[in-house]
Amino acid sequence: MEHVTRERLMQDMRVVVADAEDLLKATAGQTGERIEKIRAKAEESLRTARNRMQIAGKAVQESATEAVQTVDDQVRKNPWTAVGIAAGVGLVLGIVLGRR
Repeated sequence: MEHVTRERLMQDMRVVVADAEDLLKATAGQTGERIEKIRAKAEESLRTARNRMQIAGKAVQESATEAVQTVDDQVRKNPWTAVGIAAGVGLVLGIVLGRR
């Protein structure tokens, strides 16, 4: 469930960044000191958000790679245990699906 939440958060952040970029483009013709300060602040916030999203994406990718490597190592160390677990899961799944 936590992975889905992270993925949803990343998707929402991408939407926010895209919307903010569209807003900045739409107000590009606006002039004035106050507008310029707000645009500069928004652009800096967007840069920061993009950087954080890249860092978070890399961290998630590294975590997933590490998890896959751990599972692979365990299966290689204990192949018969892995076969037994897979058979058990298959049996339970077969029983559950067979009742429908």
